[in-house]
Formats: sequence, C-alpha cells, structure tokens
Amino acid sequence: MDIVAMKRRGERIAALTAYDYTSAQMIDAAGVPFILIGDTLGMVVQGQDTTLPVTLDQIIYHSQMVARGSQRALLVGDMPFMSYQVSVEDALRNSARLLTEGKVGAVKIEGGASIAPTIERLVNVGIPVCGHLGFTPQSVHAMGGPRIQGKEPSAAASLVADAKALEAAGAFAIVLELVPATVAQEISRRVSIPTIGIGAGPHCDGEVQVFHDLFGLYSDLKPRHTRRYLKVAEDIASATRQFIRDVSEGTFPGAEQTSDLGAEAKERFRALLTV
Repeated sequence: MDIVAMKRRGERIAALTAYDYTSAQMIDAAGVPFILIGDTLGMVVQGQDTTLPVTLDQIIYHSQMVARGSQRALLVGDMPFMSYQVSVEDALRNSARLLTEGKVGAVKIEGGASIAPTIERLVNVGIPVCGHLGFTPQSVHAMGGPRIQGKEPSAAASLVADAKALEAAGAFAIVLELVPATVAQEISRRVSIPTIGIGAGPHCDGEVQVFHDLFGLYSDLKPRHTRRYLKVAEDIASATRQFIRDVSEGTFPGAEQTSDLGAEAKERFRALLTV
C-alpha cells in the first residue's frame, strides 16, 4: 500500500496496531492500509508499565504473526528501545532483522533531527523508515510521562524543524503523537510525506490508533485521544458469565456440541467392558 501516494491524492490514511495473526487478519480484510506492530505490545499485551522492556526479538515474533494475517496493508515494525540509538551499525543490523525475519515492509524510529543521520543511512541501503515525533514513548521518563509536546512556541517550531529534517533524511511518513493540533497542521502542510496523528488533532494526513483502545479491550482505561467503536471487554465478561452459568447448570455442552458412538457401537463397546 503506497501511503505517500494516498497523501498526494488527498486520501486520509487510517492506521491501526496489531500484534497477532487474528487481529491482523480482521483489520486487513476490512481494508486498513497501514498496520503498525507497535512496541505498545509491552503495555497492552504484556502488561508492562511502559514500552521500554520490549525487545527486538519480541517485535520480530509479533511481526511474523501479523505478516501471516495480512495480505495487503503496509506493515511497519517498531524499533524498540536501544535497538538503534547506540550506533548506526546497530540500527542497520537490527532494522534488517526486522525486515527479513519479521516480514515487515518498513520500520519506525523515534526522534527528531538528531536521529536523521541514522534514518538517512537506513534509507540509503533500502530500508523504508517512518519517523515519530512529539511524545516519544521510549523517552517517557525524560519527558515526565505521556504529555503534550510542543505547547511552547519555541518547542513547536523545533518540532516543525525536526519534521523537515526527517523528511530530508528520507523518511516516508511521520507519526505525530500528543502534539497540539495547530502544530500538527503546520507540519502536515510543510512536509510532502504523510503525517499520521495520534492525539494530534484532525489536521494530520491520517490517524493511528491502538487496537485495544479502539475496540474496548480494556474495561477501565480510555485514553482521551481514542474513540470506542466497540466494548469488547464488556461483551467478553458478559459472555464468560453466561458460559460459567451454562456449564454449572449442565446446559453446555449440549447435543449440538457432542459426538458419540452409534447404537450398535455402544452395545459392542459396553460388552467389551464386561469381559
């Protein structure tokens, strides 16, 4: 899926995360053009407090499952914490693993102008790179938590400069997370590559959401930047209670869920037990 061409045509880009075969199969069949195997799996799949403990091997493992379930969407794999920051050589080696072993079509890297030389090197060897600006979860401790970035005019101008630097380095798209709407609008206007927002207002070229947020797989947490299209956690809890009742009352399994021997075979079987 060519999302750069989608921006040129003025088509907005819907993106979702996925972490396994089943979720990827469902959203790919629905037509989502961009699937991110995010390091958010550390939080929504593993139950971690942050994305920091996620390893490259884990991202590769989940990417392999998503790749089996997807037929048409662009698959983008998150480069996890410290898989690309130490050296360009690390970034090259680890990005190559994510493409060849994880079967993704591109990688995503957090950071602004300081990471641009690494992005340029990756792009030059044929590795497509999506950038990530604003709140960058791998810097959660340095940023003091998931907070809006670019609220001060100078910080906002720096984000615009960072976006231009990522574009110049060869990034094909930029995720803008927790950025004021006006800042996201200016970035989207000033770069030729797609901007994919999350908590960045309506003026980006597209929007990415976490699978578990969008479909209500949590019973309590609802981030402000998401919209609940389903309440899966509530439905599963209700269905589970019904399942418990059916088993307790002996109504499940029933005849429809049961196979058995024929009458003659039953007789022969029971005769053998008396020998």
